[in-house]
Amino acid sequence: MAEGRREQPPHPLLSLPPASKRPCLRPAPRGPGPGPGHGSGLPSSRYRSPESLLDCAAKAVAEKWAFERVEERFERIPEPVQRRIVYWSFPRNEKEICMYSSFQLGTGDGLPGTVTEPATTSEPEVTHKVAISFDRCKITSVTCGCGNRDIFYCAHVVALSLYRIRKPEQVKLRLPISETLFQMNRDQLQKLVQYLITAHHTEVLPTAQKLADEILSSNSEINQVHGAPDPTAGASIDDDNCWHLDEDQVREQVKQFLSQGGYYGSGKQLNSMFAKVREMLRMRDSNGARMLTLITEQFMADPRLSLWRQQGTGMTDKCRQLWDELGALWVCVVLNPHCKSEEKSGWLKQLKKWGDMDVCPLEDGNYGSELPNITNALPQKLLQRGVTSTTNLEGWVGHPLDPIGCLFVTLTETCRVDDDNTMDTGGIKTIYHHVPVWGSPDGGESYLTLALEVALMGMGQQRIMPEGLYAQDKVCRNEEQIVAKLQELELDDLLVQTLRKQAVQLLEAGPFSGLGEVIHRESVPMHTFAKYLFSALLPHDADLAYKVALRAMRLPVLESSAGSGDVGHPHHGISIVPSRYPRWFTLGHLESQQCELASTMLTAAKGDMLRLRTVLEAIQKNIHSSSLIFKLAQDAFKIATPADSPPDITLLNVALELGLQVMRMTLSTLNWRRREMVRWLVTCATEVGLRALVSILQSWYTLFTPTEATSIVAATVMSHNTILRLSLDYPQREELASCARTLALQCAMKDPQNCALSALTLCEKDHIAFETAYQIVIDAASTGMTYSQLFTIARYMEHRGYPLRSFKLASLAMTHLNLAYNQDTHPAINDVLWACALSHSLGKNELAAIIPLVVKSVHCATVLSDILRRCTMTAPGLAGIPGRRNSGKLMSTDKAPLRQLLDATISAYINTTHSRLTHISPRHYGEFIEFLSKARETFLLAQDGHIQFAQFIDNLKQIYKGKKKLMMLVRERFG
Repeated sequence: MAEGRREQPPHPLLSLPPASKRPCLRPAPRGPGPGPGHGSGLPSSRYRSPESLLDCAAKAVAEKWAFERVEERFERIPEPVQRRIVYWSFPRNEKEICMYSSFQLGTGDGLPGTVTEPATTSEPEVTHKVAISFDRCKITSVTCGCGNRDIFYCAHVVALSLYRIRKPEQVKLRLPISETLFQMNRDQLQKLVQYLITAHHTEVLPTAQKLADEILSSNSEINQVHGAPDPTAGASIDDDNCWHLDEDQVREQVKQFLSQGGYYGSGKQLNSMFAKVREMLRMRDSNGARMLTLITEQFMADPRLSLWRQQGTGMTDKCRQLWDELGALWVCVVLNPHCKSEEKSGWLKQLKKWGDMDVCPLEDGNYGSELPNITNALPQKLLQRGVTSTTNLEGWVGHPLDPIGCLFVTLTETCRVDDDNTMDTGGIKTIYHHVPVWGSPDGGESYLTLALEVALMGMGQQRIMPEGLYAQDKVCRNEEQIVAKLQELELDDLLVQTLRKQAVQLLEAGPFSGLGEVIHRESVPMHTFAKYLFSALLPHDADLAYKVALRAMRLPVLESSAGSGDVGHPHHGISIVPSRYPRWFTLGHLESQQCELASTMLTAAKGDMLRLRTVLEAIQKNIHSSSLIFKLAQDAFKIATPADSPPDITLLNVALELGLQVMRMTLSTLNWRRREMVRWLVTCATEVGLRALVSILQSWYTLFTPTEATSIVAATVMSHNTILRLSLDYPQREELASCARTLALQCAMKDPQNCALSALTLCEKDHIAFETAYQIVIDAASTGMTYSQLFTIARYMEHRGYPLRSFKLASLAMTHLNLAYNQDTHPAINDVLWACALSHSLGKNELAAIIPLVVKSVHCATVLSDILRRCTMTAPGLAGIPGRRNSGKLMSTDKAPLRQLLDATISAYINTTHSRLTHISPRHYGEFIEFLSKARETFLLAQDGHIQFAQFIDNLKQIYKGKKKLMMLVRERFG
C-alpha cells in the first residue's frame, strides 16, 4: 500500500453507514457539545490517563449492542454519548483487519473517504473512494472505487481501516443524518433537499417527485408508518453481526482454483484460503464456518469427482491433501466448545447430507473401497468419541480427525504470548509461556507440559501400519507436522523434565509403546519421532537420548524371519498373523528416515569410540538398503574430514566399515552406483592409511569383482597421487605394489577377458610378475578371450616394445575373427589392417604366417584388396628386428605368400558380385559399376588378370542378361 498525499486536509472523515436501513422513530436531542474525549483516540501513552466512565460504558455498548437496541432502551441519548458509541463501534484490533486482507500490508495515509496511490514511472496518481460500514466492532460491508473483486479486502479498504485504528483522533465523527435534519428549520430543510436534487437531478429527481406525491397523499402507505428510515442510524437488532465476506467471490475463486487441476498455484491459493479459515476459527469469527461451508460446497461440485467415480480411479495426491485439510477444518468447527448445540446439530446434518452424495470421495481418496467417506467419517467418529477400546488398531497419528494435532494446538494456544492488538506481519517465532493447570495435584503441571505429553504419547503409540498408499502417506505427513510443532517449543527445565519422564515411560511401556522392547512386525517405525527425541534429549541426558534412538533403529518389517521382537499379543488387540510381504508403499521414505536417525547419532558420537561402535552395530543390524548405508558412510566421512581441522580417525574407521559392508552387500547384485561406491571406498581407505589399503587389496575377492579390483582399486592405489597423499617411503611403496601385483595376477587368472590388460599394466615394473601375466593371457587366448580383447593386448605389447609377442597375440586374435563379404564397415577392420602391417614390418616369415589366417577369417573383398595393396607398396621387414637381414625387395603377387592373398581377393570379388546382383535395385547401379572398377584393379595384379576379368564380365552379361539396363552400363564401361 503506497503512502497517501500528505498535503491533504489533516482531518479525514469516516461516516458510519449501517448494516441496514430502518426507520428512525425518535430524533435525538441536541446536545451541548461534542462531549468528552471528542477528537482523541486511545488515551495518550505519555500520560497513561485512565479512560473515563463514559468511554468504558460506550466501549462495552458499542461492542455488544445494536444501535436500535440503544434507542429502544433509552428515551433520551445525549449527543456526546452517541459520539462515543460511534467512536468505539469501529474494530480495534489490527489482526482482524489483517485477517481479512488479501495482500502484504504496508503503510498508508487516508483522505476524506479516499485513498491515494502516488504516481509511478508507468502509472499516474490514482485516488479511490472507499466506503466502510461497521457495527459492533466489525466491518459489515465495504466498497472501493478500484473495482478489484476479491474474497478479502483490497489494499485501499485495509489502508483506510488501519488509518482509523491508528489515528482515530484525525477522523471526524458524524452522527446519524436524522440528528442533523432534526437540528434544521424548515428553510434549511428545503434548501438541503433542493441542493441535493440539483447535484444529482438525473438520479434523484424521479424518486424525489414520487416520494413528494406519496407524502402529500393522505391515504398513501408512507403516511401510515411513523417515522422515516435512516441509512446512517446504525444496525437493527435483527441484523447479523458478522464481518463482511463476499460469498459470491468465495464460490467463484474456489471453483476457479479447482478447475485449474493440479497446478501448483491453485493448490497454494486453496491452502491460503484454508489458513484464513483456521485463523478465523482461532479468533472465534463466525465467518470461519461460513467460509468453510462455501468452500465445501464448491469441492462437492467439482466435476472431477464424477469423472473419477465413473472411471473407478483415485484422486490425485494434491487433491487428497486438500480434502484432508477440509476435513481437519470441519473437525475444528464441530469440536469448537464456544459453539451452540443447535449450530453443531446443523453442521452435522449438513455433513451427513454431503456424505450421502454419490460423488463424495472416500476417506482414502479412492472409489470402490469399503472405507467410509470423508464427511460420513466425521459425524460417526464424533458421536463415538467417548468410546475407547484396547482392541482399536487405529493409530492416533495419521487418524482422519488428527486428535493429537488438535489437542496439541488447543493446549498450546492457551500458552501463546501474543499482542492481540498488533498485526502479525510474519517471520516472528511464536513464544509460549507456562499457564498452570488449575487444580493439578502437584502444582507443577502446565498446559504447555500437557501439550508436550500429548504429542509424545501420540507419537510413541505402537500402531499397525494402515493399508493403502494414501493412509500410509498420511501417517508420515502427520508425524512430520507434529514434530514441526514440537520443534517450536523452547525447552526449559520443566519441559525437559516432562520430556525425560515420557521418554523413560515409552521405553518401559510394553506393547502399547512403539519404543517398547517388543513390537509387532508391521508396527509403524519410530524413526522420525526418535530423531526429535534424540536431538531434544542429547544436551540434557545423552545416555537416555542414545537409548531411545538405538531402540528406534529397528525396522522389523524387513526382517526375513520373525525374531524375538516379532511377537504377537492378541490380548492387546494386535494381530499375530504377520504378512510375509506387507504392502508398505512408503517404505522408501521410512528407510530414509531410519538413515537420517542413524546419521544424526553418528554425527553426535564423533570422537566417542564406544558410542560410535554401538551405533555402527545398530546400523549393521537394522539398515537393509545398500544405498542408504552408503549415504551414511559418505556422511560419516564428510563429518570426519573437516576442511579446517585434522580428520577424526574414529569416525573415519566407522565410515570405512560402512563402506566395506556396502561393498559386500552389492558385490553380487546390480547397482547403478557401484563404480561410484568402489571409488569412494578407495578414497576413504586412503584417508584411513596404508594398512586400510593393504587390507582391501588382500581381501579384494570379498569386496570387488576382478574388473573393479584391477581397473579401479589397484590402479588408484598405485597412482602417483596416492603415493604422495600417504607420504610413503620406499619399503611401504614396495609393500603396496606387491599387494597390487598379487591382486592383478589373481584377477587375471579368474577373469582373463576383462583383467588381463590391467594385470599386465600393473606388473610392468616386475619382470617375473609381467611374464606370469603374459603367460596367463596366452593360456586363455584359445578359449576364453575374444578377438577384440586380444587385439587390444597385442597393441599394448607393441607399444611396450614387444613386437614378436604382439604378433603372436594378433595371430591368436585372427583365429577368432570372421568377417563376411558385406561387412566392409566392421569395427575389427582397423585391427586386421594393423595386424597385417605389423606382420609385414616384422618380415616375410611373419607375413607368410598371418596371410593364411587372414584368408580364412576375412571374406570382404574391399578389405582383402586393401591389405594386398599395402603389402605391395613397401618391402617387408622394415621394423629392423635385431639379428635379421632385410633384402629390401618388393614382394611379387605371383609368388607366395601374396599369391594366396591375391587369389582369395579375386575370389571374394567374384562371390560378392554375384551376391550383390541377386537383390540389386536400379538406384544402386552406379555404385555397382564403381565396385567392378575396383575389382578390375585387383584382377590386373595377376599376370593373366586382364583375361580373367574379361571372362568374368562375359559371364555376367550371359547370366544376368535380363537386367538390360545394368548390362548396358557394364558394356559402356568395360566393353
